[in-house]
Amino acid sequence: MRILVTGASGSVGSLLVPRLLADGHDLSALGRDPARVHEALSQQRMHQDLPEIEVVRGDAISGEGLARALAGVEVAYYLIHSMERASLVSGPLLEREQVAAHTFATAAVRADVRRIVFLGGLLPRGSAGARPKRAATDATSRHLASREAVERTLLDAVPDSVALRASIVIGARSRSFRLLVHLVERMPVLALPAWRRFRSQPIDARDITEMLAAAATAAVAHRSLDVGGPDVLSYGEMISRIAELMLVRRPTLGLRVSVTPVTARVAAAISGEDPALVLPLMESLRGDLLPADDRAAMLLNVNLHSFDAAVEHALSEWEEFEPLAAR
Repeated sequence: MRILVTGASGSVGSLLVPRLLADGHDLSALGRDPARVHEALSQQRMHQDLPEIEVVRGDAISGEGLARALAGVEVAYYLIHSMERASLVSGPLLEREQVAAHTFATAAVRADVRRIVFLGGLLPRGSAGARPKRAATDATSRHLASREAVERTLLDAVPDSVALRASIVIGARSRSFRLLVHLVERMPVLALPAWRRFRSQPIDARDITEMLAAAATAAVAHRSLDVGGPDVLSYGEMISRIAELMLVRRPTLGLRVSVTPVTARVAAAISGEDPALVLPLMESLRGDLLPADDRAAMLLNVNLHSFDAAVEHALSEWEEFEPLAAR
C-alpha cells in the first residue's frame, strides 16, 4: 500500500515509519525540512535495518508540495501539530491548525486518498465519545479544541478516515513525558498545582505506534477512537511513579491553585522547554482526560503495556542518547 506520513520527524512519526516499513508498505514522508526528517529517522536506523524513504519538501499551511506528496497515496497519516512560536509561524494556534487541516484535506480529496489517519487529543468527558458537531465544552482548552476542529475537518473531507485520541504518550522523545522527567530531575521539592488530582490514562509510545499502524487497514472507517493505557492515574501519581522508577526521592508539596500562566512558565524554565509548548499543554489540565471506553485496543488488536513498563522502556531508550542526571 502506498502511504504518506506527515510529521515523520516527531516522536510518534519517527516510530511509525519503521513500523509501516516492517509491514511492507511503500512509504514516503512530507516535511518542511527534509534534513530534519532524515535525521530523526537515522536514529531509528541505528537499531533497525531500514531503507531510505523519499521525503518531499512541503508545508500543509501553504500547500507547497502536497500534490506531489499525495500522488498515488492510498492512506495519509496526519501527525502535524502547529505548536511553534508565533514569531516563527504567524497566526494563533487554532487558525494555523485549521488552515493546515483544510489545505491538506482539500489536497487529499483531489489526490483521491482513501483514508486519513489522524492522531489527536482526548477531550474532557462531555466532549469525548462520538464525534461532536457542536463547539467544545468550556472545559476544553484552546489546544484540545484545536485538535477537535482538525479532526472534524479531516474526517468530513475523506469519509473513510479514522482519528485516534490520546492523552500523554510515554516515550523517550515525547515532549510531554520529557517535561515530567525534567521536573523530577531538577526540582528538589515537587510543588504540584491543583491539576495534580486530575486523572488520565497515559499510553506507551509502542502501543500508540501499533494502533496507528493497524488503523491503516482496520475496519474502523469514519470514526474517532479514544485510546489510553491500562492504568488510570492522577498527574500527581504519574509524577510520583516516574520519580520512584528513576530511583530518586522527591518530597511533594500540593498547591491549592494552578495559576497556569505562571506555573507553565516556571515549569518551562526548570525543564528547559519552550513556554509556547508548555502553556497549551498545561491549559489542557482542567479535568479528567479519560477514554470514553476501552474498545480501541480490541478493535485494533493491540496488547497494552502498563504505565510502569512504559516508563521503564522510555527511560532506558532515553539513556541510550542522553544521560539522566537523577539516575
